[in-house]
Amino acid sequence: MKPTLLLAGAAALAMTSAAQADEGMWTFDNFPTAKVQAAYGWAPDKAWLDRVQAAAVRLTGGCSASFVSSSGLILTNHHCVASCLYDNSTGENDLLKNGFLADRRTLEKKCPGQQAEVVTKISDVTSQVKAAYAGLDGEALTKARDAKFAEIEKAGCPDTAMTRCEVVTLFGGGEYKLYTYRKYSDVRLVWAPEDRAATFGGDPDNFNFPRYSLDASFLRAYENGKPVATPQHLKWEPREPKLGELTFVVGNPGSTSRLFTGSQLAFEHEVRLPITVAVLSELRGRLIRAMEESPENEREGLDMLNGVENSLKVYIGRMKALNDPAFTQKLADAETELKQKSKGNAEIGDPWATVQKAVNAYRSLYLPYRFTNPSGELYGYAESLVMAAQERAKPNAERLPGYTDSALPLLEKRVLDEKPVYPWLDELMMEWSLSKAREYLGVDDPDSKLLLGKESPEELASRLVNNTKLADPAYRKQLWEGGLDAIKASDDPMIQYALKLIPRQRELQQEVNAQYAGPLAIAGGKLADARFAAYGTDLYPDATFTLRISYGKVAGWIERGKEVPFQTTLGGTFDRATGSPPFDLAPAFAKHEKDIDPNVTYDFVTTNDIIGGNSGSPVIDRAGGVIGAAFDGNINSLGGNYGYDGSVNRTVVVSTAAVQEALEKIYPAPNLVKELAAK
Repeated sequence: MKPTLLLAGAAALAMTSAAQADEGMWTFDNFPTAKVQAAYGWAPDKAWLDRVQAAAVRLTGGCSASFVSSSGLILTNHHCVASCLYDNSTGENDLLKNGFLADRRTLEKKCPGQQAEVVTKISDVTSQVKAAYAGLDGEALTKARDAKFAEIEKAGCPDTAMTRCEVVTLFGGGEYKLYTYRKYSDVRLVWAPEDRAATFGGDPDNFNFPRYSLDASFLRAYENGKPVATPQHLKWEPREPKLGELTFVVGNPGSTSRLFTGSQLAFEHEVRLPITVAVLSELRGRLIRAMEESPENEREGLDMLNGVENSLKVYIGRMKALNDPAFTQKLADAETELKQKSKGNAEIGDPWATVQKAVNAYRSLYLPYRFTNPSGELYGYAESLVMAAQERAKPNAERLPGYTDSALPLLEKRVLDEKPVYPWLDELMMEWSLSKAREYLGVDDPDSKLLLGKESPEELASRLVNNTKLADPAYRKQLWEGGLDAIKASDDPMIQYALKLIPRQRELQQEVNAQYAGPLAIAGGKLADARFAAYGTDLYPDATFTLRISYGKVAGWIERGKEVPFQTTLGGTFDRATGSPPFDLAPAFAKHEKDIDPNVTYDFVTTNDIIGGNSGSPVIDRAGGVIGAAFDGNINSLGGNYGYDGSVNRTVVVSTAAVQEALEKIYPAPNLVKELAAK
C-alpha cells in the first residue's frame, strides 16, 4: 500500500505540525470538522458521525468492514475472508478457488476464530492511567499501568458475553482511551467470488494501479443462532464514483510509526526491517517449493503464501522509504524543529534522550525476544493454552495483557474453534522459524540451545508436529477447561515444549518492559505534550487498529509525468488478461463476458489516508452511503507507515457498482441483491 521517494515533504509534517489537507487517521472523538469544512465546503455533523460509527465493524482477524443491511450483513474484502474460505474448504471443494454463495441463510458457514465488533463508546481514562504509574519506571511502571488497564476494562464491560472493553494507548502514552465494543462472536460467510476474481494480477499488480480486482465479500453476524438486527447500517449505493467527490474511509488502521523519533526510525532501518525482509523472503521460497510438490499442498498453502507475499511487499516498501536520503532528512528536520520549540520547557525535558537509551537497550534484547517464539498453528495453540492456564490462576490485575477477563473470551474462541491443521505446513513453519533462530542467535547461544537441545530444526519440528494431539479441538477444550492441573499433567510433546520455553519468554518480556516499554511510556507522554504545546490538539495519533475516519476525494495522480486515471472498468479486465497466471480470467468472468457491462466502474482511487488494517473499510459518500470497499493502497503509499503525501498516496477501492454487477450477472445472487436494496 505505499511509497519510496515521493512522500518526503508531507511526511515530515505528520511528525510534528497540524495535518495537511486529506491527511490523517482521525479518532471519532476528535474529528477535524473545521479542516473538512475549509477544504470541501461541507463537513459531517455529530449525527452523521454517530450513524457511521454504529455501522462500522472491526473484524478481529485484522480487517475492517461495515453493516450494509438490517439483518447483520457485513461488507468486507475477499482477502479478509480468505482464511474462512480456506478453513471451510476440502479437497473436493476448494472454496478459495471456486468461490462461495449461500443462497439461503441456513447454508452460511461459520468462520473459525472470527469476531465482529462495533464501537459503542469512547471514554478518556488518561488521568486514571497516568495516576496509577506516577513516580514509577521500568517494569514497575508497566505492571501498574497494565493492572489499571485490567481494572478499567473489567469495570467497563462486566458482561463479557456481549461486550468487550480495551484501553488503547494513543500518542505513545500521551493519552489513554477506553473503547467499548458490542461484539458478535458468531460470524458466517455469505458470499465470496472466485479467488482469481479478487487476486487478478496477483503479486505484480498488488499495491499498484490500475487494478482489476473484485476484492469484496459478505459475512453475516449471528447471535443465539439468528442473524442480528442492525438497523444502524450503511445504505448500499451501487453507483459510479464522481471525480473530485468527497469520500470518507471508516475502519481500523493497524499501526503506523509517524510519531517515531530518529532513534526509533534508525532501529527500524538498521535492524527490524532488514531482518524481516530476509526471513520472509526465505519463507516465501520454502512455501513455493513445498506447494509445488502436490495439488493438495498448493491448495493448502495458498492462503499463507498470499499473506507472506503481501507482507514482504509492505516491508520492502518501508525499507525503500527509509533508504531515501531526502525523505529521512525531512524527518530529521521535523524532529529538530520540535526540539527547538520545546527547548527550555522544564516539564517536557529531553524525552528524545530517554527514547535513545531505551532503543539502545532494546537492540541487545531484540533477537532473543523475536526468535524464542516458534511459528506454527500447533505451537500457537500450545503457547496460548499454557499461558492462559498460568495467567488465569492469578488475580485479574496481575495478569499479562491478552489474558485478562476482558481478553480471555476471544482467546478461548480462537483456541477452541474447529479449523483444519495441515501437518506439512505447520512443520514447514516451525522448522523455518527454528532455523532462523539458530542462524541469528548462533549455535552456541543459550537461547538456541533452549530451543533446539540436541535436535536439528527439521528433527524437532517433525517430532513435535507429528506427535501432538493439539490439532483435535476436543483435546484443546479438555486442556482449556482443565486449567493448570491439566496442562502440567499433559504428556503432549508440544505442550511440554511450550512449558519449557515460556519461562524464558516471560523473562525476556520483563527485561523489555523494564528497559524499553516502561521508559517509552514516560517519554511518549512527554513527546505528546511537546507536540500539543507546539502545534495544538488538532492532531491525530498513530494508528492502533482502533476505529478511525479519514477524509479525501476521488482523484488520480501524476506518475512519471503521466496522468493515472481515477478508475478502471470491468471491460478492462478482458483487455488486461493474458491467459497465463496471474493474469488469467476467473472462470465466471470468462463464462459471462457477454453479459457484463464493460463500462461499469470496477476499481477507483481516492486521496484518503489509510494503512494495513483498513482493508474492508467502507468508502462512504457525503450522504452516508457506501460506494466501495477499500482494499489496498498504490505503490506510492508503501512508505505511509512513516508519513502521508496527498499528491501521490492513494487508497484503492472496489466499487459497489462492480459488486452489484457481479451479484446480478457474474455470480447470480438474487436474495443478496434483494436484501441490499431493501429500505
